[in-house]
Amino acid sequence: MKTILIIEDDPEINDMLRILLRQNGYQTVSAFSGTEGLLVYGPEIDLILLDLMLPGKSGEEIIAELKAKHGVPVIVTSAIHDVSKKVDLFSRGADDYVTKPFHNDELLARIAVRIRSSGDTAGQGSSILTYRDLTLNKEDFTVTCAGRNADLSRHEFALMQMLMENPNRTCTKSMIYDKVWDYESSGDDNTLNVHISKIRKKLKDCNPGADYIETVWGIGYRLKK
Repeated sequence: MKTILIIEDDPEINDMLRILLRQNGYQTVSAFSGTEGLLVYGPEIDLILLDLMLPGKSGEEIIAELKAKHGVPVIVTSAIHDVSKKVDLFSRGADDYVTKPFHNDELLARIAVRIRSSGDTAGQGSSILTYRDLTLNKEDFTVTCAGRNADLSRHEFALMQMLMENPNRTCTKSMIYDKVWDYESSGDDNTLNVHISKIRKKLKDCNPGADYIETVWGIGYRLKK
């Protein structure tokens, strides 16, 4: 069972996160200041949820210290929407950024992605992803469906890879924009919808009788169960 350190000074939010994470199979450790977070952070921690606005040492001040101790993923939570602030946090060592108020499903999905990624080192893990009769090869950037090649563009491939790497979770729009478009200005709802539509058509051309992607209205997309 993975253990998550919650560094959040608001008792209600800290408690809400603790309950949410434990209900979803995680163990938790809570801290209510940056200094306390540094003190309780040990090798048993697998991921850190870090609020920026903390008493004493702020979240952005302690990111480097946290990463230096054990190097586990750090997901920052903050109400700040400024992209330049996000870029600064990434340069300090943050692995992800979730804007408050966040959707619980999005937070859980981001946690799952970061924990899984931290468990893989270079050269480990298969470069082949499979789902039903879909096969995606991360090395040669090919996707086959029902034995036929589906010719996907760069963004379509990245989007399909993200869905196949998270077969049991909804990939939220925010996650997709961050991962697939990496803060490019071209990443918006209309662009995403067009890419999903194109992927569906290409997969339908390979296997007319199957549907692979379903819409979770208002949230994002996932592989059809």
